[in-house]
Amino acid sequence: MISQFFILSPRGDVIIRRDFLGNVPKTSPEIFFRNCKFWSDDEEQQHDEAPPVFSVDGVTYLHTKEGGLQLVATTRDNVSPSFVLEFLRRMCIIIKDYCGLLTEDAVRKNFPLIYELLDEVMDYGVPQSTNTEALKTFVLNEPVVVAPSSSNPRSILSFNKGPTGVFKSVLDTSRTDSKRRDEIFVDVVERVTCTFNSSGYIVSSQVDGAVQIKSYLAGNPPLKIKLNDDLVIGKRDNPYGGRQADAGHSVFLDDCNFHECANLESFDVDRSITLVPPDGEFALINYRTTHGFKPPFRLQTTVEADPMTDSKAVLTLRLWCEVPADRGASGLEVEVPTPRYVQRAHCDLDPKATPGTQSWDYSEKTHLLKWKFKKCQGGQEFMLRCKLTLEKPYGPSLRMEVGPVNLKFTIPMYSASRITLKYLQILKRDKSYNPFRWVRYVTTSSSYTFRT
Repeated sequence: MISQFFILSPRGDVIIRRDFLGNVPKTSPEIFFRNCKFWSDDEEQQHDEAPPVFSVDGVTYLHTKEGGLQLVATTRDNVSPSFVLEFLRRMCIIIKDYCGLLTEDAVRKNFPLIYELLDEVMDYGVPQSTNTEALKTFVLNEPVVVAPSSSNPRSILSFNKGPTGVFKSVLDTSRTDSKRRDEIFVDVVERVTCTFNSSGYIVSSQVDGAVQIKSYLAGNPPLKIKLNDDLVIGKRDNPYGGRQADAGHSVFLDDCNFHECANLESFDVDRSITLVPPDGEFALINYRTTHGFKPPFRLQTTVEADPMTDSKAVLTLRLWCEVPADRGASGLEVEVPTPRYVQRAHCDLDPKATPGTQSWDYSEKTHLLKWKFKKCQGGQEFMLRCKLTLEKPYGPSLRMEVGPVNLKFTIPMYSASRITLKYLQILKRDKSYNPFRWVRYVTTSSSYTFRT
């Protein structure tokens, strides 16, 4: 069971707190924040940031970060970490559904509503219901919708400047005033996991994706969504079932699952899904694929001795962005761990690079080299040359001690699996009804690693 739930601001202030069992000290928020803030100062720790689950003095802390806020659950029991982390994720979605967005300002202005939600969601430390539509029957407080600030961190559904509907409360759909705007958001969100060997060949790869929907349509009218005609799903589709797979062009999914509101009567025929969307944000489809997609980035790492002195080495990184030329990655970071006997590093950026688009940083404390891009356009090659100053003479073992190299990125309007929404249709409405439809794609890195 969960002992406590609390929300902390970026400064460590307690905004929301509920103690369900009373078996955890009241100072737990301070203990949690202090451990998170100074996690990297502990020489025994291998990571700069605290992991999602850690224990201090017999208390287990489980947390997730959203909109700059920390949502934390504590327990003394042997509970499933994935269960509690999923509960925290659902709490993020519920708060966004009711308040429009999850920021410090929104939480402070809606704390009576959030406390009421907690009372309905949790009973003596046991989650009861995290369904937004079911909670509407019992929650009476009206939300105070806060306008988003440009300084607030953006969620994955707002990766680009666009419509404002994503910051609305789901309660807006029940209003009939003229200011209400009918619109629906469909987001194809994919997370890429890929591991390459030292020769650049793929060792393992996987794309985990979801078709997420957030509807602000009055009356929740039925919808029809159509996916790729050439979509092939695991063992569900085979030549005996009447759907042939073209290895060169088909979109393959290893497996998938659908939301309970999905009607799949015609899915096997024309890949269309009919549904009546529930209130709040939900995933219509969750899917996974391990083949048939092209990795968005390739990287080559070389480590050589400096011809001028044996106390230095030259590290060269070559990066290829293999997404279409009209697409590009934002917030790309290349992280290269180096051995502890590397004292300093000095890097030279490619002189052909546009000024201000790239930067680098080396931490002598963590021995981590970071190569950062504001934006990385598709179809281009990039290079970074770095001189490493060593405490001992260069040896061939240095190449084995550099890395593995990790990439972090976000690619708007790009689908790694090539899954596509062909159309989004509103059913059973007159022709004059034409709400706003927003269909967007985003691909992010989950774990993208190059062994050296």
